[in-house]
Amino acid sequence: MSVAVNTRPEAKPGILDITAYQPGKAKVDGVENPVKLSSNENILGSSEQAREAFKAAVDTLHIYPDSRATVLREAVARHFDLEPERLVFGDGTDEVLHLINQVFLEPGDNIVMGQYGFGAYAIGARACQAEVREAPEPDHRISVDEVLKRVDERTRLIFITQPANPTGTFTTRDELAALHAALPPRVTLVLDGAYAEFADDPRFTDGLELARTAENVIVTRTFSKLHGLAALRIGWAYCPAHIADALDRIRAPFNTSIAAQNAAVASLADTEFQERSRQHVLYWRPWLAQQLGGLGLDIVPSQANFVLIGFPKTPGHTAKEAESFLARRGWIVRGVANYGLPDHLRITIGLEEHNRAVVDALTEFMGR
Repeated sequence: MSVAVNTRPEAKPGILDITAYQPGKAKVDGVENPVKLSSNENILGSSEQAREAFKAAVDTLHIYPDSRATVLREAVARHFDLEPERLVFGDGTDEVLHLINQVFLEPGDNIVMGQYGFGAYAIGARACQAEVREAPEPDHRISVDEVLKRVDERTRLIFITQPANPTGTFTTRDELAALHAALPPRVTLVLDGAYAEFADDPRFTDGLELARTAENVIVTRTFSKLHGLAALRIGWAYCPAHIADALDRIRAPFNTSIAAQNAAVASLADTEFQERSRQHVLYWRPWLAQQLGGLGLDIVPSQANFVLIGFPKTPGHTAKEAESFLARRGWIVRGVANYGLPDHLRITIGLEEHNRAVVDALTEFMGR
């Protein structure tokens, strides 16, 4: 009996079964300077103070950054009233999420996430040869009961996006408390708060208070959305000291640059820019939802800086056709079929002229 011999190095089992993350489109063939409303970036840009701090870092290009991000660590700890030693910084939240998977998962373990959950959770888990279990999301919301049904003795991580991407929905304070109380102590609950600053529902919680006292809760945050520093890739986690120690043991030593650290510190101090960015979303998000809902489209209630819109299945009025219709007019929005939502589009809150133009374009589209 002959045995097959590899003639080249091959990836370990499961790697080639992973579907690579698909970012929002940034270009449209034949359209010059389209407006990108596909990646939930801050339409107001970033803080002038952050930009100045970034520019000032030019004379430090030959120096390794502070591996512990000490100044940024202290700034985040002060801003959120957290213990600095319990913070872990990463090359965007994505790296932090990958570190969490690497620390906790062995082949045969599993994670539980919502069926519309952020794709990076599953990518990181499958890279560790772990199983990904998706809990159904009735009405596009996490169901505590459905999550708990999928927890067994090999479950190590639960991922909840708070508020969620791409749906914009959230899990209430009471629901999170019930979920955490029902989890075995060996299961870690990860609350991804990339869009937390845009939530204004009184039932919302970012989870930091729960993480302060629990031994099995991690909260992650980012400077990419509210702060508009997506290009600099700065994310962080607040977690129990024993988890922070484990994450730091495998974290790359110089994973955040000097320019990124300095810009993040400056942005955190610019509370005027943060509030202006937040208020812009809080004003235009309900307006956009009301206008598009008036066209007969299905609007998923959002607590993030985007809205998720459901389209009819009727030929001529589908989500895919609407995406193409908008693109030809210079408006790039996000199709989310890869999230299991083929009849929906996700639209980032834009400037006033963007929002009004998108409504006008979709009014024309639906009236065809």
